Amino acid sequence: MNIFNLGGQGAAGQEPGRDAAPAVCSRKGCRSVAEWQLLWNNPRIHTPERRKVWLSCGDHREWLENYLSTRGLWKETLPFTASEAATNEAG
Repeated sequence: MNIFNLGGQGAAGQEPGRDAAPAVCSRKGCRSVAEWQLLWNNPRIHTPERRKVWLSCGDHREWLENYLSTRGLWKETLPFTASEAATNEAG
């Protein structure tokens, strides 16, 4: 939460999401643009239909899938597009 845009507008009165930085990979230290969304849930704390999302670049997709799969959390991987970024920010 950013206290400087509680009014629903970004810097200098811009609309939220406008000129925003691109979505990036969830792998620690990676700043590459996201290409994939890895859907997962933790059955101990989430309802079965709930899906959490990690974003991934092409280089870290397999690593993140393995990390989630090893823990029994991974559900599916789907392509990620910039139009989905706006949808995910709104929800």
